[in-house]
Parts: sequence; structure tokens; C-alpha cells
Amino acid sequence: MSEPEVERLGSRMVWVVIAAGLVFFAFAMVFAGRFGTDPSISSSPLMGKPAPVTEIALMDGSGRITIDDYAGDIRVINFWASWCLSCRTEHAALARGAQEYAEFGVTFIAVNYQDTPANAQSFLDELGWSSFTVYTVDERSRTAFQWGVLGLPETFFVDREGVVVGKVSGPVSYELLSQTIDQIILGRSIGDIETGEVENR
Repeated sequence: MSEPEVERLGSRMVWVVIAAGLVFFAFAMVFAGRFGTDPSISSSPLMGKPAPVTEIALMDGSGRITIDDYAGDIRVINFWASWCLSCRTEHAALARGAQEYAEFGVTFIAVNYQDTPANAQSFLDELGWSSFTVYTVDERSRTAFQWGVLGLPETFFVDREGVVVGKVSGPVSYELLSQTIDQIILGRSIGDIETGEVENR
């Protein structure tokens, strides 16, 4: 192959690489435009639909509830377990949120998932019980299945009409919790937010 042919081949290769890069960039822009630039936003089949209302056993054994027992309140449904490290991280934020938003008609329902009664009790004895939180136990994981829980912790937000308007996958901070509840009080939809990886047993 002559030297001019080699130069032409090299020039063509450069343009092929440039063209491939432009095509990749174009696809990236379309993807970002379609799904948003924030990789933390995901999708949930429950969003915008009535929340599941199956009965959940109270942790103290005194009976059963459904979230409809708190109709008219904003409801924060948190799935947790003693074996979930991130659940420890968010516990104080949830307890604070339950106390500070109680006067605004916000009810926190904690759902203990795939745990033992003894371990759940020890977890709360160590980190603190909240008198503003309704503690329940998810028997045979039926509640988690209906809510589509993929791992722990996961927190769902239900508006005063009983519609799921938000979900956080991963641990919540008090700032995120309060901002989310404030938005719901104002009648705005939240969507799905990931703050970190969820855990599975």
C-alpha cells in the first residue's frame, strides 16, 4: 500500500471515530432528555394509584390496622428491619419527622419486614421508640409484596386522598423527609427518589 493510500486510510479512520463519537453523544442526549438528567429518579407502578389497604398486624399484638384507618392524613409508610444497616441510619430522621409533623395530620406507619420479633424489639429498644409512630409487622411479607418493595429501606408517601404520591428507595434524611412532606401538604406530586442502594436479606 502506497504512502498516500495509508494517509487516506488513516484519515478515514479518524472520521469514523469522530462520527461514532457524535452518534454516541446524540443517543446520550436523547436518553437524558427522555429520562431526565438525574439518575436517582426511577419509576414505580404504584405512583398515582390508590395505596394498598390490606390489614397489617400491630407490633404490640393489640390488633390490626389498614392505612385507611388514618384516612384524611398524609401517611408515611416505612419498610424496615433490624438487619438493615441503612434503617439504622434513617431511624432518628423518621422519629423526628413523626413527632414534628403529627400536628399537621401526618401519620407515620413503620412496617417491620422479614425480621424476628426479638430483633425488632431490640432494635427499637436501642435506637428509641417513637410515640408518634404506628409500629406494625409484615406477616409473611404480604404487605411488602403489595407495595412492590424491592429492598430496605423503602418509604412511601400517601396523600390525604389515599393516593401514592412519592417513594424513596434508600435511607431518608430529615431534610429530604421534611421537604417531601411539605410538597405533599402543598398538593404537589413527588415521584420516586433513590438515596442509596436498598438491602435484601
